[in-house]
Amino acid sequence: MAIPLSERWTAHTERLDGVGEWLPPLGLRLILAWEFWEAGVGKLRGENWFAGIQSNFPFPFHLAPPDLNWAMATWFEIIGALALLLGLGTRFFAFTLLVLTAVATASVHWPDDWQTLAELAKGYAISDKGLGNFKLPLIFAVMLLPLIFRGAGQLSLDALLSRLAGNHTRRGIHDTSAWGLACLVIGVPLALLIPVPGLALAAAGVLMLGTHRLLLT
Repeated sequence: MAIPLSERWTAHTERLDGVGEWLPPLGLRLILAWEFWEAGVGKLRGENWFAGIQSNFPFPFHLAPPDLNWAMATWFEIIGALALLLGLGTRFFAFTLLVLTAVATASVHWPDDWQTLAELAKGYAISDKGLGNFKLPLIFAVMLLPLIFRGAGQLSLDALLSRLAGNHTRRGIHDTSAWGLACLVIGVPLALLIPVPGLALAAAGVLMLGTHRLLLT
């Protein structure tokens, strides 16, 4: 008896789902670890040039001394790269690198002056021609999001520690708190680039978390 095409498709996609818990997160972690490692080591061996762009840093980073910002960027990139490589504390370090990427974008890659989305879109480029060049950091940011939301995958120390702790099964939860956390994860770094929408999204996240907590009490 012939197997219906829909069942064959389901069987194949279920197998891809299974392997997807292992390989794709590892690929993201490896390429991002390499990129942030190179950036961090480059800063460690180079000279601090943050003083020249200090005024471009978003709040509250523009209040910190350039040497402190340089040290934080250097070590967050180096330590974050090692964490991604090992898959240890992946969600935390992926989020810190997302914030760092947003700060770098606002300080170096964001257009100086734009009024419309069409003008902003001109900065979606690799080379800076006076209109910004945030294409590469945006790609890195989008690559970090799956590691924040889905974790390091099965080929990681996070997964090993979870198994050793007896946490064999985890289920996705799509309640109000989940969407509140999602709004915070996206809203906080977005606020460094576009303050009003980012703060509104973060505030919505706080509101959803608070509302869900009140419903549970």
